[in-house]
Amino acid sequence: MLKITYIDKYDIHISVPGDLTAGKRRLTAQEISILKQNLNASEDPLWQNIYVDASENGFDPSLIKDSVFRGFIVLGRLCPAKLKYHDLELETGIYRSLLTDVVTGDDNVIRNVSYLENYRLGDRVMLFNIQEMSCTKHSKFGAGILKKGEPEENRIWIGVGNENGGRSILPFESMIPADAYLWSRYRDDTALMKRFIELTEAGNSGELDTFGTVGDDTVVKNTTLLKDTKIGTCAYIKGAFKLKNITVLSSEDEISQIGEGVEMVNGIMGYGSRVFYQAVAVRFVIGRNCQLKYGARLLNSVLGDNSTVSCCEMLNNLIFPFHEQHHNSSFLIASTVMGQSNIASGATIGSNHNSRSADGEILAERGFWPGLCSDFKHNSRFAAFVLVAKGSYQHELDIPYPFSLVTTGENGDQAVHIVPAWWFMYDMFAIVRNRYKFQSRDMRVIKVQHIETDPLAPDTMQEIMSSLDRIINLTALALPHLDKEAAENAHTPAELYQAARDFLSQNSDADFTLSDSQCQKKYGATIFKPVRAYRMYLKVVKYFAARTLVEYCALMKKETLSSDVVERLREIPLYLSWLNVGGQIVPEEKVDQLLEFVKNGTVTTWEGVHQFYDACASGYSRYKARYAVYLLEQLYSCPIEDFSIDIYRNIIADVTVVSSDMYTSSISSREKDFTDYYRKMTYRNLDEMTAVLGTLNDNSFLRQLRTDTQKFNSDLCVIFRGPCSRI
Repeated sequence: MLKITYIDKYDIHISVPGDLTAGKRRLTAQEISILKQNLNASEDPLWQNIYVDASENGFDPSLIKDSVFRGFIVLGRLCPAKLKYHDLELETGIYRSLLTDVVTGDDNVIRNVSYLENYRLGDRVMLFNIQEMSCTKHSKFGAGILKKGEPEENRIWIGVGNENGGRSILPFESMIPADAYLWSRYRDDTALMKRFIELTEAGNSGELDTFGTVGDDTVVKNTTLLKDTKIGTCAYIKGAFKLKNITVLSSEDEISQIGEGVEMVNGIMGYGSRVFYQAVAVRFVIGRNCQLKYGARLLNSVLGDNSTVSCCEMLNNLIFPFHEQHHNSSFLIASTVMGQSNIASGATIGSNHNSRSADGEILAERGFWPGLCSDFKHNSRFAAFVLVAKGSYQHELDIPYPFSLVTTGENGDQAVHIVPAWWFMYDMFAIVRNRYKFQSRDMRVIKVQHIETDPLAPDTMQEIMSSLDRIINLTALALPHLDKEAAENAHTPAELYQAARDFLSQNSDADFTLSDSQCQKKYGATIFKPVRAYRMYLKVVKYFAARTLVEYCALMKKETLSSDVVERLREIPLYLSWLNVGGQIVPEEKVDQLLEFVKNGTVTTWEGVHQFYDACASGYSRYKARYAVYLLEQLYSCPIEDFSIDIYRNIIADVTVVSSDMYTSSISSREKDFTDYYRKMTYRNLDEMTAVLGTLNDNSFLRQLRTDTQKFNSDLCVIFRGPCSRI
């Protein structure tokens, strides 16, 4: 039932906050007369509730028509002018609108706003054709905080990673995927969870004194409902259906936009992001430079920077930066996907649960690429840059091999098939291009979330090292069938392990398969091309280590890997375990240190947490270089100080081959697009094909890769031949 309150027109007391009246004045009798003539009305019959700009010619009452004013009204400069945005051009002023407790900036347009309450507008704001725009005193603008007197159940949680809410996090304005990752993963640390809530509440007075805001140069038009919204500068909102309890972060350099039919409730939208065409977002955080469009539904999820989602549904997800998901039939449920991922059409990620409640989840490291119409069952886990071929995967998967290809078995074979290091063998172009592609697509002006875009980084190297060990152990189990004599001569587990390692190194043409029971529940997996994968993994690790040291020497302005450079590298802490924290690769020990700082009060704000990330990023090249030395020492089984001339020559030779192969394989991969019969057959002639596709020489990436490859190979020879001359 509606509540009715009768108004005593002769007993009206309206107070105006004192900080709003500086440089303002009350209306003159003549101005009041003009306002009445223009069919305006005020709740206060004396019009004492309205303050206007006190500067000379700062207020023109003729620019206000057919409007009603209630509560206090404080107007900025209002003089004849026009505001234009794209094709929309309107005269400044207030027309056919109802305002309650509103503060405007200079040169605003408020036209056909049926209900505007408790908002403060910046300069040059355009509000046009809005049904309702109001803000409650207890609004949180999408943040997970509470106001005085509110029960705990009023707090807004985002249930990322798991549908049962066990990984839920509280959104806040400056949240980045790294924050969400730490909050959602370390659930067993109750003291840490409590401190994260305290960090989120820091700075919240709890007072019931909030008001909506619209920043300078922002346009809102043809929108049905805006309730409890905080909108930044230069934002553009057109045709939205419902915006409730949200923050829209926007700036002149990173303009955010919301388009037709959009519904957004309880969340935070990042700088430079765009949400269009009937998209829906509920309980969300959207990062910088993201797109949500074409009916996409983002529910209980965090979407990392530089991501694009269209047509599909995303429910209970934590998504790291550079996520692509475009197709109408695909959806993603209860997952943590660690960025640089691409979800193909029809992919069903986590459709089935393997328990009696909806509490399953999927964890995929960066570079997750499921193929067309592939589906996976909770719980599953994938290493970095796993490509999954089209198919129905009926059982839980645990794929530990990075850069691998996963396919279903054939002819009744229930085991999944895995080719480790597949990307390096057959599609090096994609891996090489990824490093350049993601860098070029990063349109953020301010980069709060540090993002490692190189597929070859410490996180993937540690997975490769683990996979090398796994292949050796699986080969050891199969050694009696592969080399009976070597197996019989191995009397201890260590000797058997070494025999398997020697077999992989010395039998480059051996063709056999291995069985890995852990990769799929019930039926396990068959590992194809283990010898070739083993050798490719070794080459890539060697290439990463050498390239990292080349980059480090350049950073230190050293011409060679001299003894003093090695001594300095020895002084850097060695970190062997690395985590992908929201897209930033951080030593696990550093993460543990940060969490301890949070718990003991050394870090008291989320800004302090972000400063810690910055410090880790500043030391990343040093930590990575120290790790590179460790990897080379593991590969050659001796300290780098003891490397012989032959070892250095071997490094130069092998790494140069890998580097050159990266370029030549990229050329050959792209060349097929211009020479393959089936690519050419739809064109009448070569000229038409060239007009449509261009030529191979037009590819700027390949031109850049050629230059970079030549420079790297040259630098490698200089830097690693230096130690040779000392031996």
